[in-house]
Amino acid sequence: MLRALLFAVFSALVASPLAAQSSSLKRLDTGDDSRGWEAVGRLNIDGKGFCTGALIAPNLVLTAAHCLYSSQTKKRIDHAQIEFLAGWRNGRASAYRMVKRAVVHPDYDYSSKATAERVRNDVALLELHHPIRNTTIIPFATDERPAKGDEIGVVSYALDRSEAPSLQEVCGVLARQQGVLVTSCTVDFGSSGAPIFSFRDGTPRIVSVVSAKAEVEGLPVSLGTQLETPLALLRAELAAGGGVFQDKGPRMNRITVGQTRDTGAKFIKN
Repeated sequence: MLRALLFAVFSALVASPLAAQSSSLKRLDTGDDSRGWEAVGRLNIDGKGFCTGALIAPNLVLTAAHCLYSSQTKKRIDHAQIEFLAGWRNGRASAYRMVKRAVVHPDYDYSSKATAERVRNDVALLELHHPIRNTTIIPFATDERPAKGDEIGVVSYALDRSEAPSLQEVCGVLARQQGVLVTSCTVDFGSSGAPIFSFRDGTPRIVSVVSAKAEVEGLPVSLGTQLETPLALLRAELAAGGGVFQDKGPRMNRITVGQTRDTGAKFIKN
């Protein structure tokens, strides 16, 4: 259960120097600031909300699975109503693309309780109608999961910074348990689906996707998904012709404020 996972890392959150040394968010307002991060974009979802996504190929965007569900209808959103705005910054994007197909992890079920299984499988892959071929928008490579104690970073949009992405270049892996990456990275509403990066050899590579934020005894953590195995499954499903829109019914149960149940944590709707 996620309660056990978060309880296990509580002492690390209190004592870990990584949590204390995490850098603050830097808003990427200018062209110079955002150079190299243009492949991170905002996903506008059915005109009612947004998430964060990142290109991992000219026609593929990685994000969180729960971004494809409606909190009002509790049904899958028609991905034809989702637009990817690469490098969205202060009213303009480097490229605009609609989504052609979308697949979510086959074991993902948002109607389940807030367990580690749900978080680690909270991954989706979106195929764009037309590839983005722009010399300033370079898709990110992916990499294996980082270990506890490794430094990572995150680029994300959020409710109070929806018009430009923000970079937190240094945050840390507090734990890696049951397939969930527990980090000290700062996330908020809209950060769902944001890429979590390692910087091995100085090159940013995506190692996880932001699924949710949580609190343990008032201390904030962010939760990241698995990536290597889920991504291979999603690529295979697209290659097999999957991802055509079909409403799968009420598999949605967004994380809401104060829902402790048997998780022992306060989860925050993302």
